[in-house]
Amino acid sequence: MADRRDRYFDTLRAVAIVRVVAYHAFPYAWLELIFPSMGVMFALGGSLMVKSLDRNAGQAVRHRIRRLLPALWVMALILVPLMIHRGWPDRPSWPHLLLWLVPVADPPASDFGYSAAGVLWYLVTYLWLVLLSPVLLFLYRRARLATVLLPLAGLAVLVAHPMGGTVVQNVFAYASCWVLGMAHREGDLARLHPPLVLGLAAACVGGSLGWAFAHQDGNGVDLTGRPLAYAIYSIGFVLALLRWSPRLAAAPGFVSMVNNRAVTIYLWHNVAITLAVALFDPLKLWRIPGQIAEDAADFGLALAMLTVAVLALGWVEDLAARRRPRLSPFVRSAPAVSAPVVALSTS
Repeated sequence: MADRRDRYFDTLRAVAIVRVVAYHAFPYAWLELIFPSMGVMFALGGSLMVKSLDRNAGQAVRHRIRRLLPALWVMALILVPLMIHRGWPDRPSWPHLLLWLVPVADPPASDFGYSAAGVLWYLVTYLWLVLLSPVLLFLYRRARLATVLLPLAGLAVLVAHPMGGTVVQNVFAYASCWVLGMAHREGDLARLHPPLVLGLAAACVGGSLGWAFAHQDGNGVDLTGRPLAYAIYSIGFVLALLRWSPRLAAAPGFVSMVNNRAVTIYLWHNVAITLAVALFDPLKLWRIPGQIAEDAADFGLALAMLTVAVLALGWVEDLAARRRPRLSPFVRSAPAVSAPVVALSTS
């Protein structure tokens, strides 16, 4: 029998992934601001880890890793030989290429493969947070507020005194959202009074935007280059989105499709966008009258190629989830499940 699903979480994940694809196709700063996808996805991951950790911590970690890595291995089987064939002047030694199998750091890539490898920081960060989850949950249950704030303190130190590389910085940047996901699953967010949550969320979002506005550079009000401000901004959204978890009896087929192929879409969307840009001149899309129509045609081409990737490679996610592999990402929805009753309290 299929696992019962939280349709609200499925919907949030689908919105987050669609926003990521849109931002990489149209890199306007406001797209990052309307919905901080990464913070939301890490919060969902932290929430979903808690119940599994309580049953069997080791098995929970192995299960998450198993769901995450096979799609990356398929990308490695395709991309690494292509990068070598195309010429890779500064190709690293074979031990470094093993990061494509176990991405505890960003897998190496040539200039040719950067469009694919450039998004892998998310998988690296997710893997580390999964590995750290037993410790984070242990700490959270003993010092709730301190465990939420400690990663922000670490991030502030790294921003002021850069060290440790981007992997450590990314883990610190999103660990607070991950822990807030745990707080949601524990029912602690639901016990907070709504005015307090709204006030905290508004302070996080407004404070981050105010700081970015006061420190504008050539990119204007852009939080993506300001890790601490963006982490706090994301926390504001996570607090509001997870404090109230509405019951959704069903979700559109598109939402289920995105969730069934989430890793494949994430891994290959930037490749599809890059290929669409490369094909713009050969296909003479510039003949299309109007900039908006040109952009729509280019984006449509990217979506078409992403669809091909999902149909051709998405079945790997079925195998990773120990489901019967299917070419179609549209499957019959599993029964919906609401968030825990305590998480729906409005007191």
